[in-house]
Amino acid sequence: MVSKVKITVIKRLEPRTVFGDTIPINPMTGKEYEVCPMFSDGQEFVVSEKGEMPTGFCAWAWHDIYKDLSVLIFGGNFPWANTGVMYTCCTDGTRPVSFKLERLKE
Repeated sequence: MVSKVKITVIKRLEPRTVFGDTIPINPMTGKEYEVCPMFSDGQEFVVSEKGEMPTGFCAWAWHDIYKDLSVLIFGGNFPWANTGVMYTCCTDGTRPVSFKLERLKE
């Protein structure tokens, strides 16, 4: 059984949440890091049964969550999560983003 999966952006963390008042400087901009600009809280994407990255999705985050996504696409589950659901995140330590993955029923 191969299924579509919905990805929901749960929360983009403010760097201040991670670092307090000593937010690192982004060497590309010379300014303090800000929340991840690639997503919006509550944003949704649907991944087809082919498992292709949705248009507009961050390639870095895609690489990070793909292993969890693949389990759901192919009908698997995680013993520590509800059936057909997984919570995961990207590995950007300065401005992390949390995602909810949900297998869609046809």
